[in-house]
Amino acid sequence: MKRRDFFKSFSSLALLGSLPQVVKATKNKPEYNWKMVTTWPKNFPGLGTGAQYLADTIQNLSGGRIKVTVYGAGELVPAFEIFDAVSSGVAELGHGSAYYWKGKNDTFQFFSTVPFGMTSTEMNSWLYKGGGMEFWEQAYSDFNLVPMAAGNTGVQMGGWFNKEINSLEDLKGLKMRIPGLGGEVLKRAGGTPVNLPGGELFTALKTGTIDATEWVSPYNDLAFGFHKAAKYYYYPGWHEPGTTLECFVNKNAFSGLPEDLQQIVLGAAKIANLDMLCEFISKNNDALNILQNKHKVDIRPYPKEVMQELYEISKDVVMELSLKNDFAKNVYKSYTSFQNKTKNWNEISIKSYLNIEK
Repeated sequence: MKRRDFFKSFSSLALLGSLPQVVKATKNKPEYNWKMVTTWPKNFPGLGTGAQYLADTIQNLSGGRIKVTVYGAGELVPAFEIFDAVSSGVAELGHGSAYYWKGKNDTFQFFSTVPFGMTSTEMNSWLYKGGGMEFWEQAYSDFNLVPMAAGNTGVQMGGWFNKEINSLEDLKGLKMRIPGLGGEVLKRAGGTPVNLPGGELFTALKTGTIDATEWVSPYNDLAFGFHKAAKYYYYPGWHEPGTTLECFVNKNAFSGLPEDLQQIVLGAAKIANLDMLCEFISKNNDALNILQNKHKVDIRPYPKEVMQELYEISKDVVMELSLKNDFAKNVYKSYTSFQNKTKNWNEISIKSYLNIEK
């Protein structure tokens, strides 16, 4: 699987997010008709549209040789059953995030996001240049899947609450939708984590089935209308500082492609990865202004004491995960070493720049 070879064949324009124009197909009909199942509502802003963008990019770059039909959550299989569906060949492609499948292997969560972990830029650098992708491929290989990074949300918001969070005591007994390692941190802080697909969150929050929810950021959260169901909107998203979205392909289907189409699928995922991050960055502030100024949402930072206590819990949770087996230990070592390696540079570059008074 020669990932770097793809970029010798396409101009840098594609990597800037411009969707390549449809190339005339070599035949009247596509050679491959693939199905993509997702954990998102169909065409939901950012996530659902990101899945569709990836499908379109694969089809366009392949000149129509691969046609991809996208199914939203529940249209072909339930949201949290797409991993098994693609593994077994019910569909060729899946679009979700690796922490949803922690029941298969806890280590998968490193390939999605880690509380107080790496940002989007750091995650992409680790995956593409720091050895993370090789670990991810190894982990998914046992399930007949080929994984790819296919999007990133950037730093998320902390979540929607119907009560103020002034101390760690306020998290005790709280029933909150929060997946992955963040959910385990909440559990140890005294809360009850719940894992629900996005399409069910508004009703659950509105009816009191859950007391709070995190989702993504203003762009997505405004679309779901969470401001109609909760009063307080906290930041930052300590639990998801740079969440990688994934595309995974049935290994048999991928191996059955000729080499040029394999490289097109791999390259299309990289294009979609960049495009989604750019979309969130470009849309979040406008959505934040609407929530704050039009809908009068009470937007608050988590208290420093709460953040510090969550950070200490997070260190224990992630460390314990690394002790489960040799593979988890190796992934943890790779992840944390890369994060530490980038820390000094980030301190004198990004952080110092953002702290300049302008």
